[in-house]
Formats: sequence, structure tokens, C-alpha cells
Amino acid sequence: MKKLQMVDLKGQYEKIKEEVNASIQEVLETNTYINGPLVHQFQKDLEDYLGVKHVIPCANGTDALQIAMMGLDLKPGDEVITADFTFAATVEVIALLQLTPVLVDVDMNNMNISLDGIRKAITPRTKAIVPVHLFGRAANMDAIMEIANEHNLYVIEDNAQAIGADYTSKDGSKVKVGTIGHVGATSFFPSKNLGCYGDGGAIFTNDDKLAHTLRGIVNHGMYERYHHDVVGVNSRLDSIQAGVLKAKLPHLDTYNKARQDAARKYSLALSVNSNIWAPTICESCDCHVFHQYVIRITNGKRDGLLAHLQEKGIPCAIYYPIPLHSQKAYADSRYKEEDFPVTNQLCKEVIALPMHTELDDEQIKFITDTILEYLK
Repeated sequence: MKKLQMVDLKGQYEKIKEEVNASIQEVLETNTYINGPLVHQFQKDLEDYLGVKHVIPCANGTDALQIAMMGLDLKPGDEVITADFTFAATVEVIALLQLTPVLVDVDMNNMNISLDGIRKAITPRTKAIVPVHLFGRAANMDAIMEIANEHNLYVIEDNAQAIGADYTSKDGSKVKVGTIGHVGATSFFPSKNLGCYGDGGAIFTNDDKLAHTLRGIVNHGMYERYHHDVVGVNSRLDSIQAGVLKAKLPHLDTYNKARQDAARKYSLALSVNSNIWAPTICESCDCHVFHQYVIRITNGKRDGLLAHLQEKGIPCAIYYPIPLHSQKAYADSRYKEEDFPVTNQLCKEVIALPMHTELDDEQIKFITDTILEYLK
């Protein structure tokens, strides 16, 4: 059996090395390291793939979220609602901009932001909602947009983990997640479903005026060299990373299907044990692209299983061990433990298994057999 890895980037690279190497070599030979032709080509390719009018590449996914909020001209003290159960970058940028983060609980069935939580958290100072498409599963965007429209709020989609996922609206139409709200943000961190070989990110919008503002912000507020029209930052996607992404983008649907197939095999094997909650996956699954494959261990043996898997050489991780409302940086007297029952439970039960494009049946069987043996 091949060595187990949480993410097998080397195995993925071996299959596309000629395309990747050619893109990198093009940058080296043309010396267009910043904002070169490959950046613009990747931008256009991604716009076509997502069906969105504007993609604004930037340096990383955290910057993408921050720049999106800057572009909406949110003011210090404005309240921004987001999920308590997610990576810290989402709330980090809210705090950095001196906005007021408002954390709410998540839904047990899909681990995405609670709709009831959003409704209860809205005040006259609320200006935006940031749904996170957690682990690759699309949040309920129809309902979120209805709430936002009712209260005149912006929606900023944190799409760092779900690029390529489809959302089916109530009317039956399908769109790519990240393109539904007023603005979306994603990360191209190497382990993402579409990852480069360093840091990278992008912002998406169908709003022409907002796109113009965002393009200035990412480049020191400049539209013309040395003319600073808006307050900006230095956050550009470099040409080498754009070249890697351009080479990988045509494979993204294949990558996501491989993840979905692996997830389906995991869930089929693990569902025989009543102490394991495993994601339900329909045959036509396209709303979940499984950036992570996360299960819940409901009998109190999660930590024991974690140690057992590590002893057996099976990489695994806990996403996320501590709720954001309990983190020292974001603790606030407004938050009560009873406001976050689902998040608090998830932090005690979740465990992520290896998930990547190169998983094979032998590896999945070894992992699931090891889990079932321990929990029998």
C-alpha cells in the first residue's frame, strides 16, 4: 500500500508535471513575475469556469476576505455575522478592520452557519453576513440571500474550501458557490481543491463598480502607477502561482469528482457503526466537493481514535478543536456557552480523515477497517 498522507500533492503533481513545469518556465523566461500574462490568463479562465463577471486575483485567501470587506466600505463598529465553527481567518479579518464580529452557532447536519442563528443576531448595526462553505459543502444560499435582502445586508461568501461546488437554487438553476453573494473570496493554499505551490487567493463578484474598487485595493489603491485613488494593500497573485493554477484549473472537476468518490466509499464503509456520523452523499453529489472528509464520533472515543489512527500511521486531524468564541483573541462577554451547543459538541466529536485526489481503494479500506476495529 502507498504511504498514507493527509494530502498527496506530489502524486497529483506527477500527473500534470509537464503542464505545470511549462507554465513556470514561461514565467522564468519572460521575467514577468508580478501581474504578468499568466495572471490575466488564469483570471479569465477562472471567470469562465465560475460563470462570474469578475475575478480579482490576490495574494492569499485571508487577504481576499479582508479586501472584499474593504471594497464594501464597511465602517469600524459595523457588525458582521459569521459562523463560530470555522477557521480563524474568517473572524480575524473582521477584527483587523475594527468591525464587530458576531459569532453564531452552526447546523448539526451540515456544519454550516445556522439560519436561526443569523436571524437572532441581526441588529440595527448589522451590515454583512459571511457564510462559510465549510469543508466543501455549500451553505443554504437561497435562505441566506433572502435574510440579507430583507435586512439590506451584504453577503460575503467565504469559499476557501469549496471552489468548484455547485449550488442548486429553489428554481432549479445551478451556479458555482462563491458567485451568489455580493462578493466571494477563496484561497489557493496548496492543500485546497484548487491549490498553487505557495500562497494565493481571489475575489469574485458580478458587480462592476465593486470589481473596479477591488482591483485598486489589491494594488496599493492604484489604477494608474503612483496615483493612489483608494486606500489599498499589497496583495497580488504572483505569476508563477498563477501559472500553476492555470495548469490545474482544467482538472478541477476531475479532482472534485475523485474527492466525492472517495467520500462515498468512506461513508458506505463507516455507516455500519452507529457511533459514527458520516456525511450522506447522493449519487449526483455536486454541492459538496470534500475539501475535508469529516466524521463525528458520538460515543466519547474521538480522542482515543485519534491517537489510535496516529499509532497506525494514518494521518488525521481535528478541524476545529476550539470554538472561535473560546479563543483568547475573540472572546467577548456577549457570548454565552449556551448560545453555541452545536459548535461545542462538534469540537468534541469531529475528526478529519485523509482526503485528496490520489486516494485509492486499498488505502480507504485500511483506514475504515482500522476505525471500525477500534470502535467495535
